[in-house]
Amino acid sequence: MRGNKPITAITSISPTAVSMMVVYIIIALALLQLFIALLTNGFALSADEAMWHYIGRNWFRNGLIPYAGGVDNKSPLFFAVFGLSDKLFGVNYWFPRVLGTVCQSVGVYYIYRIADQIAGKRAGILAISFYGLSVLWHGADGRYSSYTETYEATFIIVSFYFFIRAQNKKSVFLSGFIAAIGLGFRLSAFFGIAAMVIASLRKGRGFTAVFCMGVLSGILFLALAGGLVGINLHDVFTYTLADNFGAGSTTDHGFLWRLVQFYDMFFYSEVILFYPLVLVYLFIKRKADWLVLWLILAFIGINVIGNYARVDLKDILPAMSLIGAFAVDHIVKIYNISMKQVMLIIWICFSPKIIEPFLNFKRLFTGEFQKAENFCHEPFIQPDESASRQLGRWVKANTTADEKVFVAGYGSQVQAYSERTSPSIYFNATQTQLAKERFFKDMKQNKPAMVLIPLFPEYKQYIDADLRLYVDDLVARDYYFDRCMFNYNVYKIRNK
Repeated sequence: MRGNKPITAITSISPTAVSMMVVYIIIALALLQLFIALLTNGFALSADEAMWHYIGRNWFRNGLIPYAGGVDNKSPLFFAVFGLSDKLFGVNYWFPRVLGTVCQSVGVYYIYRIADQIAGKRAGILAISFYGLSVLWHGADGRYSSYTETYEATFIIVSFYFFIRAQNKKSVFLSGFIAAIGLGFRLSAFFGIAAMVIASLRKGRGFTAVFCMGVLSGILFLALAGGLVGINLHDVFTYTLADNFGAGSTTDHGFLWRLVQFYDMFFYSEVILFYPLVLVYLFIKRKADWLVLWLILAFIGINVIGNYARVDLKDILPAMSLIGAFAVDHIVKIYNISMKQVMLIIWICFSPKIIEPFLNFKRLFTGEFQKAENFCHEPFIQPDESASRQLGRWVKANTTADEKVFVAGYGSQVQAYSERTSPSIYFNATQTQLAKERFFKDMKQNKPAMVLIPLFPEYKQYIDADLRLYVDDLVARDYYFDRCMFNYNVYKIRNK
């Protein structure tokens, strides 16, 4: 009878069967992630991935440590991922995404462990369904499992697991140490750490002290490891934090721009599916517990950074997924709803759109659809990842290994696939005052053998006039026009 025998109790299934169910779900989610990640972007590095690959390659292949061999606002720990990728497989887009998928799957597993620890196995299965599907959303840039948010989120999730189940000082210390590794991948992990510090105060000052010791020990470990390989800690501070605020920085956006991006991220994306579940959870709990605190601080972190890149949404998805799981678990238990029906609804509503991978699948057999002859005539369109890869390989074939190449504007993909070093550590446009001064100095000291200048209008739209004028004067004085390729004018140095 329905009234006497619940039809949804996962606890009635053997522990082995539940464990296998969890494994199957995680494998299915990982395969779905690989399908999305590998069949996208023209089978090439994205612009961001190309930056990280270039810096990592210069480190592992050419011995140029981060910030001496290229600048971006990420940490050396993350550049090492792409340096390893190049060391093992050369210029490729798939290894970082596969490795990111493995890391993300670890996060999915520990989301299950957290939910199981607090509310049982049914909540755990709900939680991994919510989290594993939501990180694949277009609204969270699910294509890019290789980005820093994947690693940061996973380490913070694991840290929270050891935090909530800590029975001794060793577990508390380990929680803090793991959180510090997450901070080493991305500074926004600070907000997850802050949530744990505040929550730890309820457990006593001793608990808080041990956790903070774990965090500080992790930071010290990373600093010592960086020092041993020659990384300048002042450079780390400058390029990952200090030079990322103010005019020309990545956070230099007006209020109206931020407002539009905020709306798009939080009201015009799939994340709205979680909002009713958050309200149910708050109605059930009637207080802000550690989970709500985690969500609030992660939300604050996104707004403090203020870039509103879609992938930033991954910072709030772990907390939202656990909140959603606990809310649904409560509803299932109270109203004795069929778990199969609930899971079917979740997988239908929360599954990502996968149109792009299906469209790209045929390109495995038809080859490149961006041909060189389709460019270098008006309108000058910006080349996509596929065309940028082809241009980079053309540059490699038409230069020697010791020649430097400069790609004006945001040309990191061309730079990465050319396998040539840039004359400046600012190989991809960075427009702070510090960056401009260093760029002018580098270009004066290291004249490249080849310069590529975009013809597409985005170059003038997004690159400051003084940078464009400097490059134009340089080629007018010391270079001759060679040809146009993929909507880039190619110039070669005279008397070479």
